[in-house]
Amino acid sequence: MTNPYLSQNEKEMKNEKIENAVNNSATMEQNNLLQNIMPNFNSGNFLQGVLIGAVASYILTNENAQQAIFKSVVRMGKLLQAGTEELKERFEDAKAEIEAEEN
Repeated sequence: MTNPYLSQNEKEMKNEKIENAVNNSATMEQNNLLQNIMPNFNSGNFLQGVLIGAVASYILTNENAQQAIFKSVVRMGKLLQAGTEELKERFEDAKAEIEAEEN
């Protein structure tokens, strides 16, 4: 039974409120279901995992990418080794200067 005293706008507002309430309860049920299935779900962590997985699968399946990565690692190793040798030389120079001052 409808109320004859309600205007059309009031009827529409009442219908919208009812629809919103139904939609909100459905959304809450879906969220509760998701929380029950995956209680620690975090969309930020999910996206991070997707990106890491995509990069890993690209690297594992693309030979050119693998070669480029290996070459970069070898170059970084050579730079590190050269830097270490330079530090050793400086240490030896400082040690020799101290010994020369003592004598």
